[in-house]
Amino acid sequence: MATTERKRPDLGSLGTTFVLAVVEGPDVGSRLTLDGAEAGRALVGQSAACDLRLTDPLVSRRHLALDACGTLLKLVDLRSRNHTFVNGVDVVEANLLGGELVRIGDTSLRVERTAGPLPAGDTRDRFGRTLGRSDAMRRIYPVCDRLATSNVPLVIEGETGTGKELLAECLHEAGPRNPGPFIVFDCAAIPMSEVEATLFGIERAGEPPRVGVFELANGGTLLVDEIGELDPSMQPLLLRAVDRGEIVRLGSSARVKTDVRLIATTRRDLDREVQEGRFRDDLFYRLAVARVELPPLRRRREDIPLLATHFWRVLTRDGSVPPADLAERFADLDWPGNVRELANAVARRLALGDLAPAASAGISHAGGAAPPAGSGAGAPSLVDEVLALDLPLTQARERVVSEFERRYVARVLANHGGNIARAAEASGLARRYFQILRARQQTK
Repeated sequence: MATTERKRPDLGSLGTTFVLAVVEGPDVGSRLTLDGAEAGRALVGQSAACDLRLTDPLVSRRHLALDACGTLLKLVDLRSRNHTFVNGVDVVEANLLGGELVRIGDTSLRVERTAGPLPAGDTRDRFGRTLGRSDAMRRIYPVCDRLATSNVPLVIEGETGTGKELLAECLHEAGPRNPGPFIVFDCAAIPMSEVEATLFGIERAGEPPRVGVFELANGGTLLVDEIGELDPSMQPLLLRAVDRGEIVRLGSSARVKTDVRLIATTRRDLDREVQEGRFRDDLFYRLAVARVELPPLRRRREDIPLLATHFWRVLTRDGSVPPADLAERFADLDWPGNVRELANAVARRLALGDLAPAASAGISHAGGAAPPAGSGAGAPSLVDEVLALDLPLTQARERVVSEFERRYVARVLANHGGNIARAAEASGLARRYFQILRARQQTK
């Protein structure tokens, strides 16, 4: 078989370079280079979506994932049929240093580590409004620089509350499509019966045509939020629109050309979703030209003081910082709701003082990777008023936080002349979530 070498997209060298070389099996001679340049996993298996595609029939379509993290190569078995063995040991996850022999099916792969000095690391503490000075976050910033200027489809992965939509918006703002629209299609929020019309528009006799999100995003960016929630029956329609760069409105036969940069986000493990048949392999392959994975907050604890201070300053607008004891307690928590939960905890502390719990586990705000807008002004008197009502704790907390948010939304809009985009930026919120917060207050 001909020797093939595959290297991932050249987005800049960020860590030690590893080479995965096939030394035994049908694809002997094939190689995959991983140098940390892409903030995401490389896949090995039979699927066309894999970075190292093998023909061994005993290898699963997506057999394993590899991620170059600094001086280590992290290997994860993706629930393969025939398992993954490292130096003869059956593993689910392993950190490799180089020199190991990985066996999958009838294929053996040697992990090689190149010599040479590591490149200088990135020292930034943010990309746009996405914050973090941890190694896990600094690793993705140079990738984001390149992706912002690119037009390739992108998948942003991460748990709920890690800031996927905010990062997508920052990529749009930093790129050449910034003058164009940034449109969000939320797969989890649209009823199944309305998905096709919302995506592509609809025409009915005697009625003005309804434009879908693809046309609304023309010349700009379309964010397909939580794409893992998209019904399988709709996935072929989305694939066709992405492949052809055109859509057909529901009820029409006319083709409409669109110029859209597509970014998808997901909290699901799409590799596993594809493996188990819930997500189309060809759609995944078309969308995941580039991938960025946002780490959960528990894996970037050194960012907690930075984030808590940022949220505190945004909310108080007086340059103050959180009390030292509060920052220490925050650093010890796991934050299952990630950055969003931390932002909510800061807001509750400012609104409720010592009444506020250190974390709001299980209580999720509608924001992204930034705090709900609010102001500490008048909070003590507000707390006293609510305490005088002798309400149960949960009702008292909800009333104080709701009023807290209402006052800040009004204030930040007034400070920016009613301009929602500037008010959202000053608040550290994705525009869509600022609009949701504003609308929610207006209906109360």
